[in-house]
Amino acid sequence: MRKIESAIDLELDGEADLVFSIAAHTLANLESESFTITGDGEPLDVIESIDRSECRLHRVTTSAKHIEMRYSATVQDRAQPNEPEELDLIQFRRPSRYAESDLLGPTARSMFRGKQGFELVDAVVDWVSRNISYVPGSSAPTDGARDTFLKRQGVCRDFAHLTIAFLRANDLPARLVSVYAPGLVPMDFHAVVEVLVDGAWYVVDSTHLAPRRLMQRIASGRDAADTAFLSNTIANLRLSKLHVDATSSELILEDWTERVQLG
Repeated sequence: MRKIESAIDLELDGEADLVFSIAAHTLANLESESFTITGDGEPLDVIESIDRSECRLHRVTTSAKHIEMRYSATVQDRAQPNEPEELDLIQFRRPSRYAESDLLGPTARSMFRGKQGFELVDAVVDWVSRNISYVPGSSAPTDGARDTFLKRQGVCRDFAHLTIAFLRANDLPARLVSVYAPGLVPMDFHAVVEVLVDGAWYVVDSTHLAPRRLMQRIASGRDAADTAFLSNTIANLRLSKLHVDATSSELILEDWTERVQLG
């Protein structure tokens, strides 16, 4: 059993169109769940939508100055992995905003020449893990895989984007997954990678910061543009609080050589 929660407080300077991507994925085996959003202390109307990847998005339009979002859930067991679709073979091989496999293509193909399948996956994850330093605050929200490759440092989304770009450049479909990650230090929303090998999606994490089998999927997509925990298209805003927590009743020692699938 896993317990997950998040809290976000925002200060706005005008009307805002906010989209939150913080709820457990539709595949999750939920025992209980609570989701509230208030504006200046009053409950706000929330519209839930399901995107193509079956991620749950919650949209709020408001003119309130102070927003509070609270989410918590108890998840039983692990859900069954989702099956790949034919379109995945096309969509997740293409370059994207933060995973510029076209720009890194010649370098990536030279670095991992001759490797295929899981041998390629292991080589890419090992290279990123060994050569990129995990340094909070070292990257900007606009940084992509090429920036991370040049800087040699970043946070989880940067590790994920570079891993994705290397895999796509070598013709393996790969996508970013946002998760709640029990055992993660420091605790936050976490970003990992799913790679399509032999007809199934497998999760890899080049940061090696949390056990993969305990992770709870939130969203998946081409890169962070599809999985951001908060999107805002109108007002200026200030994030005044971000709290994330995830715990599990299980104790798992991670074996990074194991092939793991997310539910």
